[in-house]
Amino acid sequence: MIFKNLQYLEALAHEQHFARAAARCGVTQPTLSAGIKQLEEELGVLVVQRGQRFQGFTPEGARVLDWAHRILADIESLNQEVSLMKAGLTGRLRIGAIPVALPIVSLVTGPFALQFPQVAITVHSMTSIEIQRGLDDFSLDAGLTYLDNEPLQRVRALEFYRERYYLFTPAEGTLAGQESISWKEAAETHLCLLTPDMQNRRIVDGHFQEAGASVAPMLETNSILTLCGHLRSGRWSTVLPQAFLYLLNEIEHIRAIPLSQPTPTHSVGLVVPDREPLTPSGRELLRVAGTLDIATAVENQPLPA
Repeated sequence: MIFKNLQYLEALAHEQHFARAAARCGVTQPTLSAGIKQLEEELGVLVVQRGQRFQGFTPEGARVLDWAHRILADIESLNQEVSLMKAGLTGRLRIGAIPVALPIVSLVTGPFALQFPQVAITVHSMTSIEIQRGLDDFSLDAGLTYLDNEPLQRVRALEFYRERYYLFTPAEGTLAGQESISWKEAAETHLCLLTPDMQNRRIVDGHFQEAGASVAPMLETNSILTLCGHLRSGRWSTVLPQAFLYLLNEIEHIRAIPLSQPTPTHSVGLVVPDREPLTPSGRELLRVAGTLDIATAVENQPLPA
């Protein structure tokens, strides 16, 4: 079996378009089509539904694609393992992180990069559902996500910290003098929140409901950057975990007020697939992460005042 043809298949699954898949692989479209046709002839099944455009995979093709993901991941892992034995780890480390954990990813990737400077690190902002999919189809080596709320399946987990929640609000606003605020009070502010497809938003909504509050945010976004941009404008408030103290504690006109009544916490940590062998980059990331005290680094951030 020609492994290049499996790469063509994987690219087609990613791009959903023959020409874009060919460009992704650095070949012409006829070359890609011929490679997939050769794969079909070798296996004796149709893999791709034929048409003028890409129309999807046959049921047999979907199973072949599952194996293609696994085989290509194993080949890359083999190359990494050999490089580690010869001259140090090379290749890629692919991490998916939920948006509310993005501020602290560098606390993990920094120490990893110091030990393995030849590894290229890619961090994707993803929902927890997308992280699960990426771990299952071998497109991710690890994820940074919630561990106890809608937990992922078929993973090994390492807790980093317990997430607590703050109302980030204008320092000169009506709440400026308060040392804490209830979820019910927070619901009455000019809120901008993440969209309901984000797990953090579902968690936040649950705590508002627990407090007997009905929340109707003035703005919703799936972008943390957009959320922070509106927060900096001085008109909006938002609910974010303490990880954002790592980014926002030097902005003078923003206050972070602890939320109470209730005072919930949720576990955030690193996950890798529960299978052997792990990719060498994923295995080494888990090892490095196990030597770090992420909780102390996250908790010791001062509050914006």
